[in-house]
Amino acid sequence: MEMEQIKVGFMAVFSYLVSCPRTREALLIDPGGNEEDLVGRVTKKGLSLKYIVNTHGHGDHTCGNGKVKALTGARIIMHPMDDKLFNSPAGHQRAREWGFEPSPPADILVNDEESISVGDVSLRVIHTPGHSPGGICLIGNGNLFTGDTLFVGGVGRTDLPGSSAGLFMKSIREKLMTLPPETIVWPGHDYGDFPSSTIGREIATNPWLR
Repeated sequence: MEMEQIKVGFMAVFSYLVSCPRTREALLIDPGGNEEDLVGRVTKKGLSLKYIVNTHGHGDHTCGNGKVKALTGARIIMHPMDDKLFNSPAGHQRAREWGFEPSPPADILVNDEESISVGDVSLRVIHTPGHSPGGICLIGNGNLFTGDTLFVGGVGRTDLPGSSAGLFMKSIREKLMTLPPETIVWPGHDYGDFPSSTIGREIATNPWLR
């Protein structure tokens, strides 16, 4: 698996370009802005972008979906609960109020424990509701893409429409803290003292996980 972490947009969102070195197929996680730069990286690396994968439906993580899809033909993947919530008229209005372009509807819906594959690379879906109803993390080859569920030294908000503090901490305790401690954490925002961490480090140092 080849992977590049790219900071995009005005909210320090981390987007991730994940690819198979053999087939050159790729997926892009959370294109939250700077769409031309993201697509330019795909082209420069000689990749074929197959999927756009959203860890959740908030506008800062999905605002680039439409443009990247138009430029590449990649299909959008999201959990059905977030696709339903954020692709409603109210969801589109909320995205515009926050200054983001609403995403087109998802082309592919994924649920807990399903896999998303590009070439020889496979990422398993972990449904982690709480920050949003259909929030997901993605794990593969010892790498965990956590979106807004887990940050370096922090966690996501639970005061937004569709959020649940109880579900959120249950997701973190039962689905993330039980992973091997050496699992690398790739967060959805550049909010921590480092751009990545490990499950073991977060359990030991993240005040929200104590």
